[in-house]
Amino acid sequence: MAKVKIAVVIVILALLQVSWATARKHSGGSGGTSAVMTVNGFEKGQDGGGPSECDGKFHSNDDLIVALSSQWYAGGKRCHKKIRITSADTGRTVEAQVVDECDSHRGCKNNIVDSSPAVWKKLGLNTNVGEVHVTWTDA
Repeated sequence: MAKVKIAVVIVILALLQVSWATARKHSGGSGGTSAVMTVNGFEKGQDGGGPSECDGKFHSNDDLIVALSSQWYAGGKRCHKKIRITSADTGRTVEAQVVDECDSHRGCKNNIVDSSPAVWKKLGLNTNVGEVHVTWTDA
């Protein structure tokens, strides 16, 4: 009888482990900060405006790069650091480098990850959508 109880407990624990793994996958891995991801052009003359705040340069839209809302940009403390972004739609994850601020004092909302078209492509998303829900963490 004890062997049967142990077997039942093992089966229940195995099922719970699978359930937890599935829940983590659908919530964006280890969780993270909820955000709205927008698409931005970081090349000269595009919608990003001037050069990036972190280095004073323009960047290729083929680079995996982002601008973060002012509070997340943290006065430049995240400059040149990578963040991990997970799409709520596709479940895919990508790492991108922070190169700019999405200035919340000049119209950018407080929950924005403004990213290059390359980030959208890696996540399997269509840039024509314009806004998607993601989670992000420091990489």
